[in-house]
Amino acid sequence: MAAWNLYRHRNSDGSSKDWAVRSNSDGSITTRWGKTADSLPGVSNRYGVKQLDIERQKQTKGYVLVGAVDIDVNGKVVFPSKTSVNTSQKPPEPDATPEFVPTPPVEALYWTIDCHAKQSIRVELGIEVRRLIGVIQTVSDHQPKPKQDWDGWQQWIDATLNAETFELSGQIKSVNGVLPWLFLLALKAKSFKGVEIDIATETARDLSVDLKVEQEVLAFFGTDLDSIRDTAEVLGLLKPRLNLAAAMSDTDDCWF
Repeated sequence: MAAWNLYRHRNSDGSSKDWAVRSNSDGSITTRWGKTADSLPGVSNRYGVKQLDIERQKQTKGYVLVGAVDIDVNGKVVFPSKTSVNTSQKPPEPDATPEFVPTPPVEALYWTIDCHAKQSIRVELGIEVRRLIGVIQTVSDHQPKPKQDWDGWQQWIDATLNAETFELSGQIKSVNGVLPWLFLLALKAKSFKGVEIDIATETARDLSVDLKVEQEVLAFFGTDLDSIRDTAEVLGLLKPRLNLAAAMSDTDDCWF
């Protein structure tokens, strides 16, 4: 049997994306992903999670098992035969009493984008990317500099420069600071048609654009909701709070 289980998700527009997983001898899990093609460029290694568990998560999101495949170090996918895996190759049924595995702390965030939108939307995406980066540059002038610059900034600028279709993937580490994550969330929240942005943790948990439910990720970056509120409001991720004191100061007292 080949080392990897390959899954496919078919989109309503007829396109599709693939995701593959395998277990390693050191107990880690390796996953690969990307648009359906001869190779899967996205890759990550994860610890503290079972292969069966993350396969279940993908199946609940509409991914269907395609078959067992080989994948080389460059991500090239090789089918051992033209037939799909048989029943014996499918993931085993869950045990009656599955072992409890604690959720490991976030070690890195993994992101992908598949931009197959029509040209006018790709142009809008490029404009929005540059606008958000400009906003973030202004905000970052008043914040501590991250320990390590995020290489994704230039990736996004280059990819959207000519308004062509493209795919990208990468990581965000704690040393990169919280701003790259907020940038991706702001883009994801725009919901450009034909632009799929996914952000996940080590355990393949997809992240929401609702910052209030992502306390674990905020802690990963060493911050909290109150500390990043002003930035999140500027990026459109949070609604501005109503300052009642300021509002009432502009109102004449009316007593009856």
